[in-house]
Amino acid sequence: MRPSVIGAAILFVASTGPLSASAQTRVNVDYDTARLERELNATRASGPIVTDGRLDEAAWREAPVASQFLQNDPREGEPATFDTQVRVLYDDENLYIGVTALDDDPQAIVVNDLTRDFNSRAGDAFGVALDTFHDGRNGFMFITNPAGAKFDAQFVNEGREFNSDWDGVWHVASRVTDSGWVSEIVIPFKTLRFGDASSQTWGINFLRRNRRLNQDSFWSPIPRIHNLARVSLAGTLTDLDGLRARRDIKVTPYALGDVTTKSGDSSGSVDGGLDAKLAVGSGLRLDLTLNTDFSQVEADVQQINLTRFSLFFPEKRDFFLENSGIFRFGPPTDPRVSTFQATFGSVAAPSNLRGGQSRGNDLLLFFSRRIGLSDEGQPIPVIGGGRFTGRVGKYEMGFLNIQTGDEPALAGDSLAANGDNFTVARVRRNIFGNSDIGVMFINRSNMNSDHFNRAFGLDANFRITPEIDINGYATKTSTKDVSGDDFAGRAAWSYNGRLWQFSNAFSTLQDNFNPEVGFAPRIGVKRSSAFVGYHYRPSWGGNFLREINPHFEFEYFTDQQNVVVSRYFNAHFSFQMQNGGFIEGGLNTNLEQPQDDFPIHPDVTIPPGFYTFNEVFAMIFTDTSRLFSANARVSTGDFYSGTRDSISLGGVFKLGAKLTAQIGWTYNDIELAEGAFTTHLLTTRFAYSFNTNMFLNALVQYNNISDEWSANVRFNIIHRPLSDFFIVYNDLRDETGTLKNRAIIAKYSYLFSF
Repeated sequence: MRPSVIGAAILFVASTGPLSASAQTRVNVDYDTARLERELNATRASGPIVTDGRLDEAAWREAPVASQFLQNDPREGEPATFDTQVRVLYDDENLYIGVTALDDDPQAIVVNDLTRDFNSRAGDAFGVALDTFHDGRNGFMFITNPAGAKFDAQFVNEGREFNSDWDGVWHVASRVTDSGWVSEIVIPFKTLRFGDASSQTWGINFLRRNRRLNQDSFWSPIPRIHNLARVSLAGTLTDLDGLRARRDIKVTPYALGDVTTKSGDSSGSVDGGLDAKLAVGSGLRLDLTLNTDFSQVEADVQQINLTRFSLFFPEKRDFFLENSGIFRFGPPTDPRVSTFQATFGSVAAPSNLRGGQSRGNDLLLFFSRRIGLSDEGQPIPVIGGGRFTGRVGKYEMGFLNIQTGDEPALAGDSLAANGDNFTVARVRRNIFGNSDIGVMFINRSNMNSDHFNRAFGLDANFRITPEIDINGYATKTSTKDVSGDDFAGRAAWSYNGRLWQFSNAFSTLQDNFNPEVGFAPRIGVKRSSAFVGYHYRPSWGGNFLREINPHFEFEYFTDQQNVVVSRYFNAHFSFQMQNGGFIEGGLNTNLEQPQDDFPIHPDVTIPPGFYTFNEVFAMIFTDTSRLFSANARVSTGDFYSGTRDSISLGGVFKLGAKLTAQIGWTYNDIELAEGAFTTHLLTTRFAYSFNTNMFLNALVQYNNISDEWSANVRFNIIHRPLSDFFIVYNDLRDETGTLKNRAIIAKYSYLFSF
């Protein structure tokens, strides 16, 4: 596999057919003035509202209309091709949002997903952002499509921390009509958090996505470099009178039974537990959990590690995801990565954007996967605990305490096997226009020994202008029998404009810095990094090309004695197509100077030395709204003492809104002086949505390094909001098909709300 393959790949995507929309222009909009002009009065409903997607009650006709949406992309500031009309009603219990999305060709509306937290970028959609404290920082997001699918999220500091795994109680009914589509959204006030004033004013904004035009428009206009979470540019929702903080007590008990087969022996068990949520005042919530179970969570997607650094696997467990933004301490989310993954879903590995040996962020001081999971991802019993989160005035706070139990199967890891207590405390103070400073304390104590690990941190995030951010942190750890050289710090700035992007950061993690409840892929290093990118939207792009984005990234690592240990330089050129397709190619250069042996394969070890190697690559992603979409990445180059050729291929097939099938294969052919080997990683997914409350999902994987096949199949019925019935089947076999482990789990939960 050599550069000719890359050229062929680019030519393949360039010939995938005509694309929609036309060349871009931008109308100058005074966004600060525009948001002040976007004011909508909420109307108290004069009678009951039936959620049927028809908007035929008299109250809807009486309500003021929000319309005249303006494009965010591709023609920033121009009127939307098809307008959207939104009305807002409320009563003592609920907020109602009625949407009429006009379209002159309803048969061409794109609807291809019914799943919870669906990919809203792959089809037509409508979204609302609610800034319930009207602080221009934080809020809730609700998105639906013409089939009534649901996506919801919490966001903090305008998306710097974005939690799409939060699930709230809300209802929606949608239908396609002769003039477009209609959606009726009902959000109980108990789902939201807001102040105590008898008359409320909230920040609010609406998004309309017309997928066949690949066009986004907003009621309160937003520059194309931002999204719906940019609530400092939202309009206002007024006249919410007579609201009061709801007594919100939710108790969700569960019952579980399982049958497990291992080494030819079968066993069964029955268990139970509960979660509880209690509102404390208007802005605080207490969450309690007892005998916590996560058996219904989807298995991790496997990765093959060809570096000497730790792999990152995201948190998927609901208890730790809710309100997780307040506990984030470390670099903000990279907007390139979040946009890439939001657009292309699970096939979009963040490593594709960086390439080479680069591992991205340097530290997350708190990483919830350290609780209740071993380093290999094996579950550790969670006896119980609590979390207290929310806001009081300008303060945001979070407190968490979790107790884990013994796990004899992990006896090789004495800490994991004997149970730990985890305590996390976080306070953040909002200052100035959209800035904050915060402190964090973390403690891990082992119950059967005197081992402890603690972390103390101070961080700050400053928005100097709408385009310029400055952030940094200082933190240290304290571990039994370890003293000195346990500090970590970071200082960074970024500029994110329509045309140019710049960022620069410096960090240090000393040799004894030990975040046992965090994630740090590299310890004992100093890191300098810089990024520059340019977004060029050619007038000659026509119906094919929307944007050209050359970008360059540099990372430089030394040890604490300033000896170079790694250096990376990436020069990439990406092309965004009018239909949402994406092409990127470039060069990744690597310098590595490991001081110790490290295994890169069970049979191959890289010795210490000085290595320089380069990689050229190309990757392509086609339009995700189509019946079939494909992706590929090919690369070739030197690798340590030899060479590496790599290819990743994937395809996604969607049959209407109900069925999605996906397959991905990654192959590496590596020849080194120390030995040669190949890797294969096969990942297949299947998802069938019977309706918006019943789903069947399967994840089947093969990894030739571990010589294992694994299957995770989940059947889920949401029998009432936030109440589920799961049947989960897990199967692990060696490459000959011999069974190693099998489990069948049934879990039932029921939400009681008071």
